[in-house]
Amino acid sequence: MRHILSILVEDEPGVLSRVAGLFSGRGYNIETLNVAPTLTEGLSMMTITTEGDEAIIEQIVKQLRKLVTTLKVVDLTGVKSVEREMMLLRVDAEGGKRAEVLRIVDIFRCKVVDVSLDELVLEVTGTQDKLTALISLLQRFGIKEVARTGSVAMRRGMQE
Repeated sequence: MRHILSILVEDEPGVLSRVAGLFSGRGYNIETLNVAPTLTEGLSMMTITTEGDEAIIEQIVKQLRKLVTTLKVVDLTGVKSVEREMMLLRVDAEGGKRAEVLRIVDIFRCKVVDVSLDELVLEVTGTQDKLTALISLLQRFGIKEVARTGSVAMRRGMQE
């Protein structure tokens, strides 16, 4: 089962290495990893997606909480949360292909961020499923390059 872990850490040299080492040292895989500073100076938020059953994830969370630089670990799986990923794609868009690519771009609410005579660079934000669907639709035109951020997620506000 796929899990999303949100980890608040002190922003110090080597923190990312220690967290990644915790995963690799125990044979766990990190699917995606995203790290950025928070509004509080000296703190960063890591979002890690990984696969595993409940026992494995529980062990990972316990080990993460033991790290001195870790302040908070939340497994967002099963919690009402918002998850997004950003992707840039460079797509072949020569001649007659361009109009059809632009129709798909419109349907998926992508932004065209760069244009040349024979290709477009697209920016799209959404769930993993949305990004996967877009890739599969655009493959027939020729995807030249893909860059993805990995997931970012946060718990939703109080809902009734």
